[in-house]
Amino acid sequence: MNAQPTHKSIFSKIDGVTLFLYLLLVVIGMMAVFSVEHRTTDPTIFMMNKGYMKQLIWLGISLFLGLIIILTDSKLFSNIAYLSYLFGLFLLFITIFLGVDVKGSHSWLGVGSVRFQPGEVCKIFTSLALAKFLSSPETNFKTLKHRLIGVAIAIVPAVLIVLQKETGLALVYFCFFLVMYREGLPTTILIIGFSLVALALMTLLIDRKILFVILTTLTILVGLVLREGLKKSIALWVTLILIWVACMLFSQVAVPFAFKHVLQRHQIERIYSTIGQDVPQEYMGGVGGEKGDEKKVNTSDYNVKQSKIAIGSGGFWGKGFLNGTSTKNEFVPEQNTDFIFCAIGEQFGFVGSALLIGIYIWLMLRIIYLAERQRSALSRIYAYCVASILFFHFAINISMTIGLAPVIGITLPLLSYGGSSLLSFSVLIFILIKLDIDRQVMIR
Repeated sequence: MNAQPTHKSIFSKIDGVTLFLYLLLVVIGMMAVFSVEHRTTDPTIFMMNKGYMKQLIWLGISLFLGLIIILTDSKLFSNIAYLSYLFGLFLLFITIFLGVDVKGSHSWLGVGSVRFQPGEVCKIFTSLALAKFLSSPETNFKTLKHRLIGVAIAIVPAVLIVLQKETGLALVYFCFFLVMYREGLPTTILIIGFSLVALALMTLLIDRKILFVILTTLTILVGLVLREGLKKSIALWVTLILIWVACMLFSQVAVPFAFKHVLQRHQIERIYSTIGQDVPQEYMGGVGGEKGDEKKVNTSDYNVKQSKIAIGSGGFWGKGFLNGTSTKNEFVPEQNTDFIFCAIGEQFGFVGSALLIGIYIWLMLRIIYLAERQRSALSRIYAYCVASILFFHFAINISMTIGLAPVIGITLPLLSYGGSSLLSFSVLIFILIKLDIDRQVMIR
């Protein structure tokens, strides 16, 4: 007799706005996938070999797991945080050797006819582990030791994913730096990060010999500006020299090494296409490519070109549901996964695209609101992890479909077809909803 009122009280505490926005995005996603896959010649819409029907099944599984999560003691997520993280690392490690090759990536594990990406699922485990560590009473995030541990929690999965030739998914894990910044990571770290990005771009745009001269000249000029301080401090001398050495190693060694031995050939092509440059001869091969194979390296990037055509053809109001010619005729590659935003842009135009972006922003702001009302630090940090992951996927995916970012194979949250992606985002959000239900409970 007591169980029913308890369950009612649990469900009455669910944040309806977050749940509504989650379901709204999933429904929009299924409609978008349906719109690019359905053909008038199909005998019925209920064809199990279609992506939208598979996505419907994954939605059912996600909602079932969501129900289990809601009925679970929220303290369980804290108790299993480190163990689940180690399990995730184990899955990533064995994927390097036992993974299935899919479109040049070795990041999938196959169980019978079912395949999933451990890298997607590990985002959940990493979020829990980072939240557990940063919220621990023993953690002093002002110390270098604990900052390095926090960085390691975020970066180790990314390194394992890079070894699976899935660079795009690995980059997602850098979003956890936003969470650590919220929890006290110095601004200088972010400045260093942005500086490295700028230096990497300079390495791609400027000849390395010329860049060597520029960086050396800048170092000398800084030394002249700080000459009075340099006379009084050996430490300042050492710091300036170390910065120069680090810049040299990064631009002359690290970036070339990454382009020759880490990035795939198509990724190199897309990066140079984004910055409007031809791929240098030394990077023509990439990983898995053959040097000198210029015919296969085309910096005009067909995917992005077709994506822009599809989105631009939608105009202000769009062509209407099921009337997208570019997506309907499969001119846009990966139109139900990485380029699903094209279906929205072509069929619903600027208005539909703006509304979709507005829904995403609303969801992320709502999650930040939930984060700030948590009594438990673990719940707050976890909520920021979810918001950061959503923001990174959302910003990069839409940017790459309109040519503002390289195409690195990142899905649009809750819209792109894919069981692993839908399941991981669903679990992330339902754990957050559960933690918010128990927001007055101190979870450690």
